[in-house]
Amino acid sequence: MMIKVCGMRDSDNIRSVEALGIDYMGFIFWPHSKRYVAERPDYLPRQAKRVGVFVDSDVENIIRHVDDYGLNAIQLHGHESPDYIMTLKAKLPDLPVIKAFNIATSDDIEQTRGYEGLADYFLFDTKGKAVGGNGEKFDWSVLAAYHGNTPFLLSGGIGPDDASSILSFHHEMCIGIDLNSRFELSPGLKDIHKLKSFIAKIIM
Repeated sequence: MMIKVCGMRDSDNIRSVEALGIDYMGFIFWPHSKRYVAERPDYLPRQAKRVGVFVDSDVENIIRHVDDYGLNAIQLHGHESPDYIMTLKAKLPDLPVIKAFNIATSDDIEQTRGYEGLADYFLFDTKGKAVGGNGEKFDWSVLAAYHGNTPFLLSGGIGPDDASSILSFHHEMCIGIDLNSRFELSPGLKDIHKLKSFIAKIIM
């Protein structure tokens, strides 16, 4: 199972989270987020892959951040169109693109169809007031309606008490999970003990 921890920005915290052996670490470059990375941290992960999270950003801004932060993947969490992704991938052909979708009901799965064959991964998050980081889960059973060919990450309010739920969730296209606000001491600062304990439970 692939594990992504998102909303990072503190250098010491980045080091500690990376030491847990996670696969991906997310950095949010949307100024309206509580976890916005306004300045480049002194330390960036060397083992975990760096994911830049953008919301309806212009492509040139993404390219600048790819260069400045040495990003290994791009996550799009806004209303980016299929045409937008084609333009982005033409500029950055070697970087995987994760397209996030906000989900509440099985009807919301329909929006993924236009992105098949364009995004490398999908991320299914909870539909809420905020773009992300709402700290609430959606009903994962609605993902039974997803019959696409694009692998996805499960996101949205996954917390320290959800290890058994994660282990009992099965979908052939689910390749990992995305962890964020429910593991925080404060926005952008993760609780290492909670993360360590949770990860140990789901990879045992």
